[in-house]
Amino acid sequence: VTAVPDVAQFSFSVITEGGTNISALQKENTKKVNQAIEFIKGEGVDAKDIRTQNYNVSPRHEYSRCFRGPCPPPKIVGYTVAQNVLIKVRGLEKAGELIGGVVEHGANSVSELSFTIDKPEQVENEARAQAIEEAKEKAEVMAKAGDFKIGKLVSIQEGGISPIFPLRKSFMIPEAVQAGGDFEPPTIEPGSQEVTVNVTLQYEIK
Repeated sequence: VTAVPDVAQFSFSVITEGGTNISALQKENTKKVNQAIEFIKGEGVDAKDIRTQNYNVSPRHEYSRCFRGPCPPPKIVGYTVAQNVLIKVRGLEKAGELIGGVVEHGANSVSELSFTIDKPEQVENEARAQAIEEAKEKAEVMAKAGDFKIGKLVSIQEGGISPIFPLRKSFMIPEAVQAGGDFEPPTIEPGSQEVTVNVTLQYEIK
């Protein structure tokens, strides 16, 4: 069964670099992340579909040229604060707009764009029913060709299901956009995904 994904996921990050005033960097970073999240919520994304994945504060070092020891330890010249948020979009028509919007509201990195099916069990059940029906038809054709009749259905065995893996795409935010330039929202094309169910039917032969 071929199905079109109906859910998109992507993550955005706000990366803030500066001097040694960690508190100021954290405030600046948090302000931009909150602006992006408020935009996402304002576009109808439920709070349960917004999840902070990572928050990191890391030092940036300056190393001295040292030709003869002992060498001085590296000096901390500033810090980088990075925060990463995962967004689930139910309704692909808004995905491109949301990606463009978070960039306009402070995000300077967008990645991990993927597409999946919200309720894969429905697609699996459809494929399973189709597989059983095709197996029944095949059994009848074989019985006719072999000049016998099929009797009671003894068992149904399921040989496996090809899972629905997220389809992933990636794109880069141009440096001009990171510096505050315009960003054209990407056109989102989710494509399609196939689910295969294998079944084996066992019949009595009359």
